[in-house]
Amino acid sequence: MPIIAADYQPSFPFRNGHINTVYSSLFRKIKPLPFVRKRIETADEDFLDIDFLENGSDKIVILCHGLEGSSSSKYIQATARLLHENGYSIAAMNYRFCSGEINRQLITYHSGRTEDLNTVINEVLPHYTAVYLVGFSLGGNLVLKYSGDGLYPIHPKIKATVGISVPVDLHGSSLVLQKGENLIYTWRFLITLAKKIRLKHKQYPEQVDVSLLKKVIKLIDFDEHYTSKLNGFSDAKDYYAKANCKQFLSSIKLPALLINALDDPFLSASCFPYAETEKNKNFSLMTPSHGGHVGFVSSGQEYYWVEKEILSFLDKN
Repeated sequence: MPIIAADYQPSFPFRNGHINTVYSSLFRKIKPLPFVRKRIETADEDFLDIDFLENGSDKIVILCHGLEGSSSSKYIQATARLLHENGYSIAAMNYRFCSGEINRQLITYHSGRTEDLNTVINEVLPHYTAVYLVGFSLGGNLVLKYSGDGLYPIHPKIKATVGISVPVDLHGSSLVLQKGENLIYTWRFLITLAKKIRLKHKQYPEQVDVSLLKKVIKLIDFDEHYTSKLNGFSDAKDYYAKANCKQFLSSIKLPALLINALDDPFLSASCFPYAETEKNKNFSLMTPSHGGHVGFVSSGQEYYWVEKEILSFLDKN
């Protein structure tokens, strides 16, 4: 489909991608939602903690957070509240080791672990007539990959998919994040990821080598030594090549929307899939000039521009 024009025009400070990114993450005030947590057992004897917000609706949105996020992430909470107010039930995923409790198995969550998303989809399918998938950053890669990679049949109840601030080319994004101006984001991720590796080492002392943490300076280093090795990939490049959703965008057969801001500090030029958009009538792309990474601040408004765009797209499908 053709690229959709975006009407996001933020106030002056938020025309800077870094300010938009940081403000949304650190300073936005969100009242916590009364989620009801349900633990789902997985086929490999692990578990997923899913936070539900139901309202008797026959349609539900599965929300997928980004790297080191959770159902308590501000963008998840705000999107959940807006969608819930407008007639959608919510199932907010917490990936393995993201709900506050270490998962049982050695494996971790990653950008391409669609089997866990499929587990949640199968959990909600019997209870709803319409299911929607919405993901942010890593979670956006997850839902778009699921929608196009063909590993799981897309149930007819799944009506649409939305990805926000998605590193559709994982390797390209990893290179951009190595820039000096992006070190603050890298450090923030690596602090919490390193803590999880130390806990994994206590759980699996023979299989998780914490001494490799001294070699981890960039996110690609973490993926090289941990994400890839713990999850069956040969190295970081193998992980990026197999898990990135860009290669599957042309195959998506349900309505799908990707919103990536041109000033997103996490995204490389290869993360703006213009060619793939033109090849697939089901796939729509919005590339606003501003927005940062999962930012899109709308000054003085309870809900941000991107959350309203998500609602508008789901309502149409």
